Amino acid sequence: MSERTSNRIFDIVNITLVTLFVLFCLAPFLHIIAVSLSSNRAITSGEVTLFPIEVNWDAYIQVFSNDSMIHSLIFTIILTVATTVLCMLFTVAAAYPLTKKNLKGRKVFMYLIVVTMFFSGGIIPEYLLIRDLKMIDSVWALILPGLVSPFNLIILISFFNNIPPSLEESAEIDGSSHFHTLMRIVLPLSMPVMATLALFYAVGRWNGFQDSLMYINSPELYPLQLKLFQMVQNNMVSELTQLEGSNRTALTPESLKAATVIFATVPILVVYPWLQKYFVSGVMLGAVKG
Repeated sequence: MSERTSNRIFDIVNITLVTLFVLFCLAPFLHIIAVSLSSNRAITSGEVTLFPIEVNWDAYIQVFSNDSMIHSLIFTIILTVATTVLCMLFTVAAAYPLTKKNLKGRKVFMYLIVVTMFFSGGIIPEYLLIRDLKMIDSVWALILPGLVSPFNLIILISFFNNIPPSLEESAEIDGSSHFHTLMRIVLPLSMPVMATLALFYAVGRWNGFQDSLMYINSPELYPLQLKLFQMVQNNMVSELTQLEGSNRTALTPESLKAATVIFATVPILVVYPWLQKYFVSGVMLGAVKG
């Protein structure tokens, strides 16, 4: 068998396996979309698989007409943007000094950072700390505890270390301060990893609900994922199934849950295409020291 034929067979096998893997990953998402768009009869009879049957949009109409869901969506978007910006500011502020070998106590700081990746105080001490800091039922309880991720910090430190030292030395000879060197040289060269870490922080905040479940009591501070959790736990189904002044048939809880899942998932998926070109290169450059 020639090398060209062998390579072609290898490519076909790889493409086939990747295609099957993609379909396997997409199947649950397609099923949720199908359930959200199918009729009550098709859902209750178990006919819905990957394609909607007897398409109707009642579930989405109910979700989008619910004021609390729209308020939660807007609040979650603002919370995600604010958290991502603050997390990136503090991560950069911590990573850049730790790349300086003349920083006193640098190894101690790195050791303490790595330790937090493997050990934590636990949920109860964390709750007691948030309570003692008077942050219960406050938006700061959703932002401050995860302000700097040790994993993301180490990735950024590794990326900064890969930047040629001669660039910073040239800037210092020209009289540039550390702050100006960071802003004018280091950060512009770090856009791939910055975009990648921003995506990590944004997705983590968007999908987070456990902290809001523990710390938040006011409904106006409920993130979208907590609303979805309550929906799955059947605490909000009755609220969304109230069709005020409508003659439509009452919707099944399954269709409402599926529509809410899509409602909570699509906004963050829209961000990926804009950052896709940075994602792979950012992770690889930040994780490999050459």
